[in-house]
Amino acid sequence: MQPLRSINFSDIMLNYHFEEDSRCTLMVKEHILFYVYSGEVEVNENGEISRLRKGNCAFIRKDNRVSLIKRPIEGEPYHATVLRLTRKFLHEFYRKLGPEEIPGDSKRSKTSLLVLAADRPDIQSLFGSIKPYYYPTVQPDKKWIELKMTEAVYTLLHTDKNLYASLFDFTQPWKIDILEFLENNYMYDLSLEEIASFTGRSLATFKRDFSRISDTTPQKWIIRKRLEVAHREITRNQRKVTEVCMDVGFKNLSHFSRVYKNRYGVAPTNNNN
Repeated sequence: MQPLRSINFSDIMLNYHFEEDSRCTLMVKEHILFYVYSGEVEVNENGEISRLRKGNCAFIRKDNRVSLIKRPIEGEPYHATVLRLTRKFLHEFYRKLGPEEIPGDSKRSKTSLLVLAADRPDIQSLFGSIKPYYYPTVQPDKKWIELKMTEAVYTLLHTDKNLYASLFDFTQPWKIDILEFLENNYMYDLSLEEIASFTGRSLATFKRDFSRISDTTPQKWIIRKRLEVAHREITRNQRKVTEVCMDVGFKNLSHFSRVYKNRYGVAPTNNNN
């Protein structure tokens, strides 16, 4: 029987099976922990390439963009499980932690990909218990999935105390700096809801926090940032207008030209001479 390419349980536990190379680029919207049963996945994060094979487990922090190549290797298909650690679940998990369990010196790592030791008993136990659901006759119930998510969180917290700052970035002192996030991600097509989630906030909290640090709206801030970068690339680096337009996040050249002229008084093509 030809196995399914993917099986999705409650949009939290995802099982993947590919017998041919599969490529994708995505903005990671929730923290994920994944385990490779066979095959290989190549993770490209801002030019940094990591390859994970059979028995490897890794954590990818949300709020970053990665490219993935999943491929069979040595006659075995790519076969992996992904656990998505949702913001709602992490909120509930954090509320149950006692003050003595929370390290005060945890710091958010600048690295988004963390490869875990392959021979750990907790990792083998967690993903060994999930593997039977690749060809399920019944779907696991919600309580069972929540138990696996709990195991996954403890696996991460026992790996590195600095992961407290990544997993619980919705609370002080680990809230993500909004302007730093926007400086690094202004070029992507993200909704306000997505930006709020990536910075560990509800939409209402994001709007309130943003109003404290800027006298404009988030949308106007992003447009202004895109134009500033575009202006620099066109005037100083003499790059082509069409390339710069796409690179900074504009989808439409005529719209880019119009807002550029409104800000700088000339069309971008006139600045490119």
